[in-house]
Amino acid sequence: MKFIAFAINIFVSAAAVAQASPSNSAEPWTPAKSIGMYAYPKNQQNADQQLKDESECYGSAKQQSGVDPQASAPPEPSASEQKAAQEQAAQEAGKSTPKGGTAKGTAGGAAGGAAIGAIAGDAGKGAAIGATTGAVAGRRQQKKAEKEAKKQASQQTAESQQQAQAQATAQHQAALDSFKRAFSACMDARGYSVK
Repeated sequence: MKFIAFAINIFVSAAAVAQASPSNSAEPWTPAKSIGMYAYPKNQQNADQQLKDESECYGSAKQQSGVDPQASAPPEPSASEQKAAQEQAAQEAGKSTPKGGTAKGTAGGAAGGAAIGAIAGDAGKGAAIGATTGAVAGRRQQKKAEKEAKKQASQQTAESQQQAQAQATAQHQAALDSFKRAFSACMDARGYSVK
């Protein structure tokens, strides 16, 4: 009976150890791997010493560079945020488009119509027809100008958004590179090859 209890204890202990330890196929986590780097000992350092050295160099690099490599990259604005900014820019552009196309068209059309009407014998009637035609043409031209201004403002906003995101991504990558250089220097000083 004691033998069976002893065997059960050993079996239960072995099962607990198997559950607690990761499978042999998965590599253990290390600070170097968390930043996409690999460290190899040059002086036969054991795994415990390497983990200690990596952890200390990770902390040192974080302090020296002022970079937290676990901080995520700046988020890209959502499609709805981008669209809202573009629409707002288009609305602002529409407000700043010069007004008065109808009045200018009316005045120009009336003058031209009066001249044509004078030749035909009725300057007043010619002026009225010219004014109406000029007003329609002036309004059409103003609408076209507003539409073009809105389109251009929307495109400029989209380009600005892309440039800002590219710049933020580049700055984040430069910060990570700085951290990796500090980590590599520290590990190299402790006798590791880091790539």
